[in-house]
Amino acid sequence: MLGASLNVADYVNRLQTELARVDQDEIRQMADLIFEAWAGDKFVYIFGNGGSGTTATHMSEDLGKSSLREKDLHDETKKRLKVMSLTDNLGWIMAVGNDLAYDQIFVQQLMNYGRAGDVVLAISGSGNSPNVLNAVDWANRHGLKTFGLTGYSGGKLRTMAQSGLHVPLNDMGMVESIHLCLFHWVLNDVFARINHEGRYAQNGQPARA
Repeated sequence: MLGASLNVADYVNRLQTELARVDQDEIRQMADLIFEAWAGDKFVYIFGNGGSGTTATHMSEDLGKSSLREKDLHDETKKRLKVMSLTDNLGWIMAVGNDLAYDQIFVQQLMNYGRAGDVVLAISGSGNSPNVLNAVDWANRHGLKTFGLTGYSGGKLRTMAQSGLHVPLNDMGMVESIHLCLFHWVLNDVFARINHEGRYAQNGQPARA
């Protein structure tokens, strides 16, 4: 845990260094996948364990509510992003974990919901969580688009997912923080595209995202 040995100033400096190391093309690709799902009327499924599981919940809530202007949320004619966190159906998770195995809690949900062309955002700091890998494997074999958010060396998820955002750092807390921090740029970018604001206000296509 970096915070156990670094003081506040050094920790913040290290966070800034690690943010700067992330491949910005990977961040843009995440935004592209989500926007394309909205444009193509496809679902986005998000999942992970522990802190990554609550990140999935946070991402799902933000994308569902904050991809539209607040004044448009009561407008039934507005096209909406179909997004779901698979970490939030506790009854299903407990039933599958108890009756089958914990490594089945996400893939069993995808078998019910997932369709070719949908997007999977799979979060695993280590990249080696079996329940995440099982779901990504199924998604790959059934025509879904898979994107992994990883840390450390990236583990199996980094090579299994079709694309991804990798934070090359051996500290779970900072990895999780960076995932969520960069997601908020993704959210803002998707919002701007859907609503033709900011960089997308003129012709819908900025020179560089």
